[in-house]
Parts: sequence; C-alpha cells; structure tokens
Amino acid sequence: MGTKDPRIDSYIAKSADFAKPVLKHIRKLVHAACPEVEETMKWSCPHFVHKGMLCSMAAFKQHCSFGFWKSALILGKGQRSGNNQNEGMGQFGRIGAISDLPKDNVLIGYIKEAVRLNETGTRLHPRPKSKERKELIVPAELMAALGANKKALTAFENFSYSHKKEYVEWIAEAKREETRKKRVATAIEWIAEGKSRHWKYVKC
Repeated sequence: MGTKDPRIDSYIAKSADFAKPVLKHIRKLVHAACPEVEETMKWSCPHFVHKGMLCSMAAFKQHCSFGFWKSALILGKGQRSGNNQNEGMGQFGRIGAISDLPKDNVLIGYIKEAVRLNETGTRLHPRPKSKERKELIVPAELMAALGANKKALTAFENFSYSHKKEYVEWIAEAKREETRKKRVATAIEWIAEGKSRHWKYVKC
C-alpha cells in the first residue's frame, strides 16, 4: 500500500482556495494510478515516489504546476501538454483550475507510464555536451533588471555558463510580453538568492 504524508495535507490546506481542488485532484489521480506510491516533501513541494521520483506538484499565488521527472520519455522531448503550456514550470503550464489539466484518463496514463519507467529502471538519456559555447545574448529586459539589482547582477556574473544559459533561454522563449515580465521578475528573485533556474529540481 502507498503512504500519505501529513505534510502534504498541511501544504494543501495552506494553499490558495483556487489551488486546493487542483492539488487534491492531482494527488487523487496519482494514488489511483499507482496504489503503491509514497509521498514526501522535497524543496518545499509535494513529491510522489515509487522506485524513484515520479512527479511533483506545487502551488503559487495565482497558479499551480505539475510535472514528471522523466517527462521527455513520457510526453516526448520538449513536449508540453495542457492549457497555457508555454508558461510556468512542469509540463502542464500554469494550472488555475482542474479544467486546465488533461482529462483524467490521459493524466492517469502519463502517471502509469512514469511508474513503468521507474519499475523497469529506464533512465533519461544524458544530454549531449556541446563542445562549442556560443556567446549568450542576454535579453534586454533581463539585463536592465540585473542592472537595477546589484546582488542579482553579481550572482549572475558568477554563475556558470550553463546556469546563465538556462535563464536566458527561459526568458527569451516567452512569447507574450506579460509572460516575459513575470519570468524576469522571478529570475531576478532567484538569481539574487544564488539559485539556478531549476533549483527546485536539483537532486539532494
């Protein structure tokens, strides 16, 4: 039998009202798809584990997120699903309601595939390392924001090439001006704290 973590109950209870039904729904589907799943909290967010990491969810002020650890093998490389799919973390964009998620049978299918991958010991293919480093062109909005925040600027300058690239690409790929502004604001906050773009998913 699977296990439920009371810390996740507390996490959901403290979330915004719009987020509660979304998080409860995701949690219910994960347990339905994998009765043996175990819950835990990592990096202040709920995670679901079965023979390794399966997926995680999170609630923010105006949206939720949900994502798989082996998303490239489940959804396909670079593929995302759901509404607002080009925004937010995870593979389902900014989730503001249950209706923003794929249909239950589709999502359960994704979860079962994540379980199968872990049970068979399937690993993600390592990213090929590029021998050539292209000069990073920092978006003007990010450059201006960094210039206005000395702490963030210093941290960014001390980042490795790959960490800088992650932020540059994340902001550059935003299609809407509103999305880009939100990402810049978030990036400055994280950079000032010395965090990489994917700090929430760095393995302990």
